[in-house]
Amino acid sequence: MPTTKKALFNWSSGKDSALTLYKILQNPEFKIECLLTSVNQQYQRISMHGVRVELLQAQAESIRIPLKIMQVPEMPTMEVYETVMTETLTELKNQGIMYSVFGDIFLEDLRKYREEQLARIGFEGVFPIWKIPSLDLIQEFISLGFKTIVVCVNERYLDKSFVGRIIDQDFINDLPKNVDVCGENGEFHTFTFDGPIFSKPIDFEIGEIVYRKYEKPKTQDSSNKACDTNTADAFDFGFWYCDLIPK
Repeated sequence: MPTTKKALFNWSSGKDSALTLYKILQNPEFKIECLLTSVNQQYQRISMHGVRVELLQAQAESIRIPLKIMQVPEMPTMEVYETVMTETLTELKNQGIMYSVFGDIFLEDLRKYREEQLARIGFEGVFPIWKIPSLDLIQEFISLGFKTIVVCVNERYLDKSFVGRIIDQDFINDLPKNVDVCGENGEFHTFTFDGPIFSKPIDFEIGEIVYRKYEKPKTQDSSNKACDTNTADAFDFGFWYCDLIPK
């Protein structure tokens, strides 16, 4: 019998992660040893998504896979981010894990970057939903019984009215034509709270909706940041966040 490949799963807490995990768990070739999530060290919230760590932990408990949290500073430079990632992956490699699973769909540059960084440490990337059309993915996600709420929108693409909404057919119909239905270009982020990978739904209530705009670094090139700030007008736009409060 072939040896099962030990893998970590890059868990964002959102819908693409949930659907990807659902698919990889059905693949007997891999065994998911842990969920890996990067968390803002200062605020103790999931990076970019703004979801509280308590809800992340509740997801992992319901999914019944161990959670590995990677603490990163807010707006880390690429150097800092890569150092933290290398240390984390080296630790996991020492446990026999050699594969890293992602929910990326079609961002070629991002996949290339991930694969190059992984290769340096001796890991191999796995992309179960790569190149599947976004509309097909979101329809499959809904049909499987997953439930997810929009926790962050980039005002470059969407207004405040979209944050805090459950993704259903009405949500899809309301999206502007220039917005990917899976938010693959960073248009919006989600928190998945129910579905076939969960042993029980994640209980929460909707809290405050807040607006946040990131300040452009004064001394460092913004292209050297580990978040999506590589376009000239990246700091001209803010984000609407919907706080989810654990119950």
